[in-house]
Amino acid sequence: MKRHASGLLQASASALFVLFMAAYAAGMVRVAPIDRVEAWLYDAWLKATAPQGVDDRIAILDIDEASLKSVGRWPWNRDVMTHLLDQLFDRYGVAAVGFDVVFAEPDASSGLDQLNLLARGPFARDPAFRRQVETLAPQLDYDARFATALAERPVSLGYYFLPQGFGDARSGALPPPTLPAAVFAPLAPGKPAGGYGANLERFQRAAPAAGFFNMEADVDGAARRMHLVTPFAGDYYVSLSVSTLNVAFGGEPLRAGVETIVPGGSRPWIEAGGLKVPLSPDGSVYVPYRAGAPYPYVSAAEVLAGRAPVAALENRIVLVGSTAPGLADLRVTPFSGTFPGVEIHAHLIAGMLDGSTRSTPPWTQSARVASVLALGTLLIAVMLRFGPLPGLLAALLLLGGLLAAYAAAWSRFWVVPLAAPMLTVMGLYAFNTAYGLFAASRNKRQMTRLFGQYVPPELAAEMSQDPAHYTMEGQSRDMTVLFSDIRGFTDFSEKLPPAELAEVLNAYLSKMTAIVQQQRGTIDKYIGDAIMAFWNAPVDLADHATRAVRTALAMQAALPQLNEEFASRHWPEVKIGVGVNTGRMSVGNMGSEFRMSYTVMGDAVNLGSRLEGITKQYGVGILVTAPTVEADPVHAYLKVDDVRVKGKETPVAIYEPLGERASLSADVQADAADFEAAYAHYQAQDWDAAEAALHTLNARAPRKLYDIYLDRIAHFRSTPPPADWDGVFVYTTK
Repeated sequence: MKRHASGLLQASASALFVLFMAAYAAGMVRVAPIDRVEAWLYDAWLKATAPQGVDDRIAILDIDEASLKSVGRWPWNRDVMTHLLDQLFDRYGVAAVGFDVVFAEPDASSGLDQLNLLARGPFARDPAFRRQVETLAPQLDYDARFATALAERPVSLGYYFLPQGFGDARSGALPPPTLPAAVFAPLAPGKPAGGYGANLERFQRAAPAAGFFNMEADVDGAARRMHLVTPFAGDYYVSLSVSTLNVAFGGEPLRAGVETIVPGGSRPWIEAGGLKVPLSPDGSVYVPYRAGAPYPYVSAAEVLAGRAPVAALENRIVLVGSTAPGLADLRVTPFSGTFPGVEIHAHLIAGMLDGSTRSTPPWTQSARVASVLALGTLLIAVMLRFGPLPGLLAALLLLGGLLAAYAAAWSRFWVVPLAAPMLTVMGLYAFNTAYGLFAASRNKRQMTRLFGQYVPPELAAEMSQDPAHYTMEGQSRDMTVLFSDIRGFTDFSEKLPPAELAEVLNAYLSKMTAIVQQQRGTIDKYIGDAIMAFWNAPVDLADHATRAVRTALAMQAALPQLNEEFASRHWPEVKIGVGVNTGRMSVGNMGSEFRMSYTVMGDAVNLGSRLEGITKQYGVGILVTAPTVEADPVHAYLKVDDVRVKGKETPVAIYEPLGERASLSADVQADAADFEAAYAHYQAQDWDAAEAALHTLNARAPRKLYDIYLDRIAHFRSTPPPADWDGVFVYTTK
C-alpha cells in the first residue's frame, strides 16, 4: 500500500511538473532560469555556426577618443559634419551612410544668429553691413549646408522611440510613416511606441530616409533580437538597418506583407532594396552575429583629415557611431559584454544582404506545448514502468531528437525555442531517479543556490551542512566591511578601448575577489571598478576584523605582480585605495520585487566607503577605524589622524595597518613610534617639536603623510587654531 502511494505521489509530482512546463511553453507563466537556459542554448549554437572572416561590404565610422581630441567634444558643429559627409562620398566613394546618432539641436556655432541680430538692430541702417551678412549667410548657416549635404546623398538618419510606459515625450520630427498598419493585417507585429526623440525637421525633410535604432534586450540583458518594424500613431516605421540598406540600393519604396508558411501559420515580412526579410510574429529578427571582428572601425578624425585608406571605405555601407567613453552605446551580446551598439546594425545589414537573419515561426508555441506534453508523458511511463536505467536511455534518445530538430530548424533560418522540452526531459529523469533523496537534500541545494554567488564554493558547501543555521532574512550584526577602488579610474579607462578595458577589469576583479574569498569574505557587489565585501555574515567569524585587514594588506601586496602582468600587455598601472570599518550593520536580502541582493547597510557601511575615498588624501593604501583596531589583536597600526567625515559630527580616529605584529621590522616600529610622538606634539600645538620630528621622518623615508602635517603646521603658524580646537580635521567632501 505504501509502495503504491509512493508511486502515485511520484507520478502526480511528475505530471504536475510536465503541466507546469507546458504552461511555461504556452506563455502562461514566466520562469527566468528557463529563459536563461534558452538563451544559453541559442548562444552556444550561434557561436558554433557563426561565419568567420572580414566583411568588405560594411564599415563603421568611429567617433572615437582620438576624434574627440582632434575635433573637440561631441556634438560637433554641422560644418564638421558636412565636411565629413563630403569626405565620405566625394573622396572615399561610400555606398551609403547610416547615422546611429540624433541631430536634435540647431547649430549656432557659426555666429550667424548674432550677425542677423546686429543687422536688425544697431546696423539696421547700414546697407553695406546687411548685404555682407546676406552674402555670408549661405556659408555660415551650417545647418542649411548640412541639410543640403544630406539631400544629395544616400543617407539614413537615426532616431529612437520611447516604449509605452516610459514616457510620451516627443522631440524633433519623425520621418513620414514607412508602411500603413493595414499592410500586416490581420497581424499586428511590434510594440506600439509612446514617444520619440528625432532629428531637427529641416534635416529630416532633407534626408532620403531615417530609421529607429532602439534595441530590446532579453531578460539577461543581452541583445539577440531587434525589431525591424515598430508601430506608432497607427502606422509603421522601420529600423535604421532597414532604412540604410534600402537607400544603399536606391531608396525605392519599401514593401511588406504577410505570408502563410508550412506547416501552418502566418508571418510578417518586409522587403528592402529588393531583399525579402521574414520576421517573427512580433516584427523582430535575430541578429546574425559574425565571429571575430568582421567590420573595420575607421576613426572619424582620419576621414576628416583624408588620412584613412580609401580601400577601408570605398563602396561600403558606412554606419556612424561612437566607441569613446561617455558616448559609446555599449551592449551585451552573445559574443561580448561590451559590444558597440552601432556594430549590431552592421551585423543586421550583412544578415539581410546574405539572407541569414533568423526568425521565430508562428507555430512555435503550439509545437513547444505539444512536445512538452508528449515527451513528458512518454518519459513518465518509461520511468515508472522500467526504472532509471531504461529511463536514462529514453531520456538520451529524446534529447538527441530535440537537438536534431533544433539543428534542422536552424538550417532553415528558424529559431525554435526548445529549452522547455529539453528541461522537461532532463527534469523528469533527475526527479524520478533522485526521488528518494530529494526531500533530504532540498535544503542543501537551496543554501548553495542562495549564497553561492556571494561566498566561496567551499563556504557554501560548509553552510549547506547546517542550512537551518543560516538565513537571508534581515538581521543586525557586528560586522566588518571593506571597500576598494582603483584610483583615477576615469583617466585609466580613457586609455583603453572598451573590449580591452573589460579584460583589465576582469583580470583585476578576479585577482582581488580570490583574495577576499581566501579570507572567507562575502562579496557584496562590484560597482564598476570598486569592490564591496563584508565578514561575519552569513557565516559567523569571530575574527572578522582581522580577516578584513588581512585581505586589505593582501590586496595591496598583490598589486606589484599584477602590474607586471599589465605592463607586459601595455596596460596602465593599477593603484587602489582600501577602507575597512567594523561596527553594527544590517544584513540580509534587500531590494525590490524586481531585484533582490544579499547586502549590508548602515552608518558603519557608509563610513567604510568614506575611508576608502580619503586614502589618497594621506598617500596611504589602507585606512581603518578604531573599532577595527580594537577588534584585531593580530596587526599593528599607525594612527593617521582624527577626522570628521562629511555628514558626521562625531570625530573618527583613522589608522593605517602596518602588518602583523609578530613579523613587524624594527625600522617600521621605530618610524611608527616617532610619528605617534610627532602627532602628539601636533595635537598639543607644540609646532616646533612636531615639525622637527616630521623632518627627521621625511629624511629617513619621505611620505605624503608627513608632508600633510608639515603643511598643516605651516598653516597654523600663520593662522593659529581657535582656543577650542580639538585637533580634528574636517572633511567637507565624501
